Amino acid sequence: MFKGILIEKDEAGYRAAVRDIDDAQLPEGDVTVRVSHSTLNYKDGLAITGKGPVVRKFPMVPGVDLVGTVEASSHSAYKPGDSVVLNGWGVGEVHWGGLAQKARLNGEWLVPLPAQFTPQQAMAIGTAGYTAMLCVLALERHGVTPDKGEILVTGAAGGVGSVAVSVLSKLGYTVVGVSGRPEESDYVKSLGASEVLDRSLFSSAGKPLGRERWAGAVDVVGSHTLANVCATTSYRGVVTACGLAGGMDFPSSVAPFILRGVTLAGVDSVMCPRSDRLVAWQRLGQDLDLAKLGLITNEIGLGEAIAVASQLLEGKVRGRVVVDVNR
Repeated sequence: MFKGILIEKDEAGYRAAVRDIDDAQLPEGDVTVRVSHSTLNYKDGLAITGKGPVVRKFPMVPGVDLVGTVEASSHSAYKPGDSVVLNGWGVGEVHWGGLAQKARLNGEWLVPLPAQFTPQQAMAIGTAGYTAMLCVLALERHGVTPDKGEILVTGAAGGVGSVAVSVLSKLGYTVVGVSGRPEESDYVKSLGASEVLDRSLFSSAGKPLGRERWAGAVDVVGSHTLANVCATTSYRGVVTACGLAGGMDFPSSVAPFILRGVTLAGVDSVMCPRSDRLVAWQRLGQDLDLAKLGLITNEIGLGEAIAVASQLLEGKVRGRVVVDVNR
């Protein structure tokens, strides 16, 4: 038996609770992992509270991230004792995820825990940090270098935003953050932002084109915010889009794209190929200041995760939430 958060849906309704789970209930997979830490991401908040259609099979153990030690394996790349990390691949949605003390998984979904990171640090990064790094790689791939101008990061006090600000500033970019929480401005600046703008400047309907300012952007919000970011991006600038905290709609026009040559680059972390994941984790080991990682992180126990999930959706959580599943 092991402990985990189990989401159930039946005639009694939708509910999540910490349960004792039998090993025999674990889903199919060729690697069994003894989990040490998981995380709480926005998607996990939606899954646990039922406020978004994230979970597609019941019962479900949520948690899109995990780190732990291989307990049993029939996969050629892994043996008992190996330290591994998992991000995405539909865990916590269609396959049991990381908010439990054990997980059984497809070995192709795993990557080795980078030597630079402790298990707790790997989860402090988690899907949010790995997604932020994918955004940085996309900016680089499209030729956005530090000399091109300012980089805007929306949701800068959240998980993706916090890591994006930290990495970009270390790489020499001038970073401007956007946050709806004025009290977090000093925190965002401590990560490397030169300025923090209020979310209200971007969250309402705007003009098809605004004053050019951003050489690039990392957007986690979507909706009007993404539209306004695109409208104010400079000629041949690049906007990476990786989130929908403000909505799935995109009330924009083609003007930024056909008049300024702006590129809108979609960034998906869930089904991202393993080769790209390995590059992202390697770059995180190189370009993320571990001292700043401590500023970004809050750690909780498994029993606290359900309550914190609601706070996360309400925008009351700063940075990253690491879950020690063994306390």
